[in-house]
Amino acid sequence: MPINVAVIGAGSWGTTVAALAAVNTPTVLWARREQLADAINRDHVNTDYLPQFALPPQLRATTSLQDAVTHADVLVMAVPSHGYRDVAAEAAPYLRAWVPVVSLAKGLERSSRKRMSEVTRDEMPGHPVAVLTGPNLAKEILAGQPAASVVAIDNGDIAAELQRIFGRPSLRVYTNTDVVGCEVGGVVKNVIAIAAGMAEGMGFGDNTRATLITRGLAEMTRLGIAMGGQAATFAGLAGMGDLIATCSSKQSRNNMVGYQLGEGRTIEDVLADMNMVAEGVKSSPSVLDLARRHGVDMPIAEQVVAVCHQGRSAKEALGALMQRGRKSEME
Repeated sequence: MPINVAVIGAGSWGTTVAALAAVNTPTVLWARREQLADAINRDHVNTDYLPQFALPPQLRATTSLQDAVTHADVLVMAVPSHGYRDVAAEAAPYLRAWVPVVSLAKGLERSSRKRMSEVTRDEMPGHPVAVLTGPNLAKEILAGQPAASVVAIDNGDIAAELQRIFGRPSLRVYTNTDVVGCEVGGVVKNVIAIAAGMAEGMGFGDNTRATLITRGLAEMTRLGIAMGGQAATFAGLAGMGDLIATCSSKQSRNNMVGYQLGEGRTIEDVLADMNMVAEGVKSSPSVLDLARRHGVDMPIAEQVVAVCHQGRSAKEALGALMQRGRKSEME
């Protein structure tokens, strides 16, 4: 009997994950707008976010959340963090008991500072919760370029089935039991990517990027361990891998936000020109709040918050980082 997958959210990554699953098992994609759902069903293309890619003809789209969720054996939540709880609460009454929920969101809830797995448990109690993460730029995955991802859940049987559902010849899916670490990696890498983009926008090169990636990984690891994650996770795909991809690619929304800030644009102007969410902007204050709660030093995250939310310029932020007191690399 086939496993029915429902993907909630037809942005670029939600659509990509739905396309991966649709080749392996019956899959429905929920979109808010009827025009977008019609284009996916009729023309097999996401005209809003991925117009250059043909989607599998077996992928079906709907604007009915009830239709999408009621028959799901696996529910994939591809909703940005700021709207995640509301959509989860709306979907919960239609979800059958014990159906696993997979979060794709790489952000934190601002009001509670909760990870999306925690929000899921609040709104969908009793359901196993997994996280799909890693260095996965949507356009490269849809183009069939070789890549790898991680599905994190503490249930081996569910993990193995999710591996099958999302895996393709061009995408290796690994398992990991460290949900906390994988989520923290996915959140913090977006914040560091803004800093890396700012440096590039200011005209700096590979040494600067490598420095920010390496010191950003140290910040990510410190926070993740303090929150209960495992050190090895941050050396893997959900940590270092995702951090490198996001800090280096022009396809990264967070990196491009930073790049434009480095060029001297204001955060208000940058965000006004975007049709997709840059999670790092919204999550950076929550990351810093968590760091302070756990007694963790995160100077790069602190400067990203100052630029994105407190009016500091990218030049001033870089100066503040470079003028910090001398330390051991192991501190």
